[in-house]
Amino acid sequence: MDKLKRVLSGRDAEEPSGLAEVIDATSLGWGTRVKGFVACFAIGCLCSILGSCLLWIPKKGLVLFAVFYTLGNIASIGSTMFLMGPMKQLKRMFEPTRLIATIVMLLCLILTLCSAFWWRKAGLALLFCILQFFAMAWYSISFIPYAR
Repeated sequence: MDKLKRVLSGRDAEEPSGLAEVIDATSLGWGTRVKGFVACFAIGCLCSILGSCLLWIPKKGLVLFAVFYTLGNIASIGSTMFLMGPMKQLKRMFEPTRLIATIVMLLCLILTLCSAFWWRKAGLALLFCILQFFAMAWYSISFIPYAR
């Protein structure tokens, strides 16, 4: 079975080195990657829903919504790193076809947190949350071929 894996991966001509064995031993299996993706995505959805519920709390509700909604989006983006790996995810995020979508999305995430914590402007935080939603949708669509 190992020989078949080496042939299919294009490594049949060479014997695995010590470093390759360490990398193979420490990488996550597909089942573990899917479980990590589902868990992290579920945490992201839970944070976004919790933020929506906290929106109705007087005085601090809008700030809590902005923070939890942003944390939920960050966890959702982080969940895809389980499927692709962190370096491949970062490389794909900054490809020319989705560079603008990535920059707008990250900028909206940062501005939402800045408006909630430093500027303490609830209306601005809500505006950036709305922009964050559209930026995340645009970023997500960029992964679907011919969708934009």
